[in-house]
Amino acid sequence: MRKKFVAGNWKMHGSHSANAELLSGILAARPFACDVAVCVPFPYLGEVAVALAGSDVRWGAQDCSAHEKGAYTGEVSAAMLSEFGCRYVIVGHSERRHYHGESDQLVADKAKAVLARGLTPIVCVGETLGQREQGTAHATVKRQLSAVIHALGHCVGEMVVAYEPVWAIGTGVTATPEQAQEMHSLIRAQLHAATGHADAMKILYGGSMKPENAGSLLAQQDIDGGLIGGAALKAADFVAICRAAG
Repeated sequence: MRKKFVAGNWKMHGSHSANAELLSGILAARPFACDVAVCVPFPYLGEVAVALAGSDVRWGAQDCSAHEKGAYTGEVSAAMLSEFGCRYVIVGHSERRHYHGESDQLVADKAKAVLARGLTPIVCVGETLGQREQGTAHATVKRQLSAVIHALGHCVGEMVVAYEPVWAIGTGVTATPEQAQEMHSLIRAQLHAATGHADAMKILYGGSMKPENAGSLLAQQDIDGGLIGGAALKAADFVAICRAAG
């Protein structure tokens, strides 16, 4: 049986005081029966690493460069993240794809760069409302995932996948448990076809999971946890989701 995994995505939120309060609340609620991580903005990587040192709460970044090093002003490499003791890196989040025009190939290259440094990429895939209404949701997710599968080759099994219906992010709308399970099952079938052992891989749900709906979503056969946005900024809400995953 796959152990559940809950990862908080703080997005562009945080301050020294808010971070300290949030992490203190999470740490005070341990132990958790699931794996737990927080993915934080780059400026806070150091202080979060210190705050979580010695605990079983892992941490990660929200993006990284596809390049190892070089004249790429403003970019952060996987090698730099590795030096901090980073465990996870989110790549291909819908906001990166939409606002920064990240292609399927760029996302795949980033995932490959993350794995090359011994870190675990959390690869996001998902469809927009328009794509769902046009009946191309399955094709969209398969296309996004195929690029990563091709780039990672035999290392595909080392990534975590997060399905995020773009129409349910920050909108207050959530996919029904049945809708989410359908897409997670599709993703697992595609991973299984590529690896032959996808039963052990974690697929997270990343569309407005909160304490009120976490239990019903996490009860689905192929939903192995959550990539949590807004609810990850409140210790009580994040802890409640972690408890639901236990």
